[in-house]
Amino acid sequence: MIYVIATAELQAGCRDKFLAEFHKIVTAVREEKGCIEYGPTVDAQTDIGSQLQTGADVVTIVEKWESVDALQAHLVAPHMLAYRPKVKDLVKNMTLLILEPA
Repeated sequence: MIYVIATAELQAGCRDKFLAEFHKIVTAVREEKGCIEYGPTVDAQTDIGSQLQTGADVVTIVEKWESVDALQAHLVAPHMLAYRPKVKDLVKNMTLLILEPA
């Protein structure tokens, strides 16, 4: 099993537009072979002092996959290939953390 933390740094003020497009693919991704968990997250508002706030223009996608092969298949799935052009002008930078249990 692997975990993926994908951080999308968005153009200023584009979060709602990005999330609207993102939510259109969530069901298809969750139906992919090997997908255990997949969804967008934003900063929770808490009073915990040590919490790192990423900001209003950041969406963090939390994913769990059965294997790297499943993740690689996801990256080239037809719905993902169609999705990327729809959000490319909304995204300033994207980073991936691909992790495994220790």
